[in-house]
Amino acid sequence: MSRDKPFISVFPIPDRAKGSLLYFETLVLALFAFCYSVFAGRIEKTVISGPMVFVSFGILMGPLGLSWFDGEVHFNVLRLFADMTLVLILFSDAAHVEERVLRTRYAIPARMLLLGLPGAILLGALAALVLFDALTLFEAAIVGTILAATDAALGKAVVTDERLPKWVRVGLNVESGLNDGLCVPLLLIFIAFTLEMAGTGAGHADPLMIVVEELGIGLAVGVGLTFVASQILLFCLKRGWITDVWRQVTVPALALSCFALASEFHGSGYIAAFSGGLIFGHFVRGKTGGHFVLAAEAVGETLAMLTWFLFGSTVVASLLGFLTWEVVAYAAISLTVVRMVPIFLCLIGTQTSSASRLFLGWFGPRGLASIVFVVIVLDSGIDGGDQIALIAATTVLFSLVAHGLTARPFTAWLAASAPDTDP
Repeated sequence: MSRDKPFISVFPIPDRAKGSLLYFETLVLALFAFCYSVFAGRIEKTVISGPMVFVSFGILMGPLGLSWFDGEVHFNVLRLFADMTLVLILFSDAAHVEERVLRTRYAIPARMLLLGLPGAILLGALAALVLFDALTLFEAAIVGTILAATDAALGKAVVTDERLPKWVRVGLNVESGLNDGLCVPLLLIFIAFTLEMAGTGAGHADPLMIVVEELGIGLAVGVGLTFVASQILLFCLKRGWITDVWRQVTVPALALSCFALASEFHGSGYIAAFSGGLIFGHFVRGKTGGHFVLAAEAVGETLAMLTWFLFGSTVVASLLGFLTWEVVAYAAISLTVVRMVPIFLCLIGTQTSSASRLFLGWFGPRGLASIVFVVIVLDSGIDGGDQIALIAATTVLFSLVAHGLTARPFTAWLAASAPDTDP
């Protein structure tokens, strides 16, 4: 794909006023969301996942299908939905982490993050250099970083399946919760170096400072803000000041506050959201039976499905005209070799079975985090942005289908293959 092909021209701001068409689109989407909600329990027992349903519906409603939706949406709208979804899911998933299991088997997510993640970025960058001549070294590193981040939302069906040992679920949950935040500073560093090499950067990037700001500020905000908010919440709860209606608002508001405050001070909002969820789970969830977290999960799930609808109705339609065998090959390699080999190798010596290591390696779905990272890359204005977006969007689409179809059968396979017992 040449650099002058505007793949992301799919994201223009609409020129015309939609008028009453807006109400029609709202009606169609709202009715579909209602229908899915009442059948969700039945659908989740099949190999068809919710994201697959909403992406398919988006394709049907978009330019490739009935054209009831024109497929035009500004990419910042897509990023807003993806960001809010990630924040709520990261916070609520972290709040459900079982501390006892994490303390006893912390080596699993630690190795996946400290060894497996860098390995996946390196392999992903090397594969991009081999397959795409137009990409520079740092642009290939950007591709590897974007697609090393796994999606907590797409992995939810696995981490909540009680047929799996708790340590497997906790390991995947913690990894997906933290690797997004770890990838952000690396992404910003590679973008800065790319711009500097092109002569459009604002000066030499300080990698250490970027890492310290992103991770340190994110962690400090998540822990500090949530600790204070948790104490206030418990104080008011004891006195009966929190009504049933406003109880539903507390966790979503706190999760978004962690994200926004950390981002305002140039820290990682994802790290803030996940670390805040861990603190909230420690101080509040155990004392309230998890009722506070339920609303955040519901809102997060709803936003996730709307995001996947936008992805299907806008991005997927634009892929067909630009797909090449190199892009398809990279997507397949990224989901298998690039992810699975580093994870399998880094877990050797952890008293885990080969089946468990393969399972942990396979279930690293790419999704909302990668979409957000693509928007960051496009916003930076680097020369290879369009091609990077095409590669990432194709891989996300492949991941959504492949991981959605295999979640239940692979989970059943691991559960039946005498998996490692819980500690």
